Amino acid sequence: MKIALAQIDPTVGDFTGNLDKIVSVSRRAAALGARLTVFSELAICGYPPADFLEKPSFLARCRTAVDELAAATRDLPTAVLAGVALPVGREDGQPGLPTDRFSSMGYKPAFNAAVLLDRGQLLLEQHKRLLPFYDVFDEQRYFSPAAPQKVIELDGLRLAITICEDAWNDKNFWPRRLYPVDPMEELMRQQPAVHINLSSSPFWHGKRAIRREMLAAIARRDGVPVLMCNQVGGNDSLIFDGSSLALNGRGELTAQAASFEEDLVVLDPFAAPGPEMQGRAAEQDDTAAAFNALVLGTRDYVRKCGFRQVLVGLSGGIDSALVAAIAAEALGPENVIAVGMPSPYSSAGSIDDSVKLAANLGIRFETISISTLFADFNRSLEPLFRGLKEDLTEENIQPRIRGTLLMALSNKLGALVLTTGNKSEMAVGYCTLYGDMVGALAVIGDLVKTRVYAVCRWLNREREIIPEDILTKPPSAELRPGQMDTDSLPPYEMLDPILEAYVERYETPEQIAAAHGFPLDQVRRVVRLVERSEYKRQQAAPVLKVTAKSFGMGRRFPIAVKVQV
Repeated sequence: MKIALAQIDPTVGDFTGNLDKIVSVSRRAAALGARLTVFSELAICGYPPADFLEKPSFLARCRTAVDELAAATRDLPTAVLAGVALPVGREDGQPGLPTDRFSSMGYKPAFNAAVLLDRGQLLLEQHKRLLPFYDVFDEQRYFSPAAPQKVIELDGLRLAITICEDAWNDKNFWPRRLYPVDPMEELMRQQPAVHINLSSSPFWHGKRAIRREMLAAIARRDGVPVLMCNQVGGNDSLIFDGSSLALNGRGELTAQAASFEEDLVVLDPFAAPGPEMQGRAAEQDDTAAAFNALVLGTRDYVRKCGFRQVLVGLSGGIDSALVAAIAAEALGPENVIAVGMPSPYSSAGSIDDSVKLAANLGIRFETISISTLFADFNRSLEPLFRGLKEDLTEENIQPRIRGTLLMALSNKLGALVLTTGNKSEMAVGYCTLYGDMVGALAVIGDLVKTRVYAVCRWLNREREIIPEDILTKPPSAELRPGQMDTDSLPPYEMLDPILEAYVERYETPEQIAAAHGFPLDQVRRVVRLVERSEYKRQQAAPVLKVTAKSFGMGRRFPIAVKVQV
């Protein structure tokens, strides 16, 4: 039997668009001889739907969408296996309890389900059993867990169907399991011939290798082929890499879909690996993957929000240069407007570098001097500031003027503003609220500064895109004469390892200092800056997630807190 892994990019709530895509790809798979076409977790309604799952009308639309999909694929020779949220019903088959009355009492309104449709008939409705409630996941807030699951036969082939997390609890792979049960152990007692997993597994550095190794361990343990169809695309902060794959019963890779793009792969789950699979297990490195992930996340965020153009404030620095390069790749150079806004402290080199970058990318570049506006602000404030020395206040006026200009252009032109701050700056608060933090999406907010440099150097591997002067000059906000980032922060070669250890791995200052040989007082100073800056991060634009622990929905800390370090 030929099986197709249909890796698509759904949009949350776009039932019509998602169904059109599922039906179209199913027709292509059928034409290629597939008897079964597999789609990702919640492909019909989009993932993650979040509190839409508490709306009875949304769940009702999910149910009718399944009926529409059955009707639309009735004449196809391929069965369709797709994910969808379905309302929890009573035993008599009537609609479940109204969520507005019972959600506060712990009632879970929905099942995370997979439906198997063949020639217009519903053969199986399988529910997800393990509901993750960590990092960016909060499925226990919405979903009821499955009752015992069952194997289904299609043309005599016994299929074990799991949904994402149901395959992530192998006691032989993980040093510590999160759940007391492993759904695959129960399914394997029913002697399936193939294991199919529907996933919406978000990307972060190293995730693809871990996912593949885990599935290969399951295949070897159970001695049956494992097929995983993963969602691709960006939804708000989350980026899904796709990378759908098939492994034989020895854990060998037999098929691999593309990363960061839609794809369709038709395979025989029992076929031996072909020569084209040699070396495919070695994915592109994390630097290349970071760029491709951010391009996909930016493209989908802008387009799924109904926009076409973006604005980027170009400072002549490396962060805004990378954001502009990502935007040009994601949306096309014709849809990127770069704006240079020099102040009295901007160097001539920074302006020239911005002009050169814009030419390299082929994007539109405009200049608006803020020197006169800055002088007007200072003159207006002078009566109230009289007798007070200049400090950060005057520095912060400059990015706030720039933020106002960018938002004015955004309103007038209907273009989204992309913020240009990196993870290092967001971590320690080296950014200005209502200034350089203004915007709709923090494109590189999950890249520490040293990774920003690494991605830019990778981008320049074949030709100069980021001007060399941008790569080599010392980082500076250019808000006062001779200013350097190191005036306020440790060198990034020290700062970034501290931040990665403290923010992403929750190591203590003592552990960090001992591991890296950094002065303990410096580590504690950085930690204090991180804790004091939470109020800024909670007012920031959504951050595209590319690490295991990004700022935003997966990292939840109070603002008003006193932490001893």
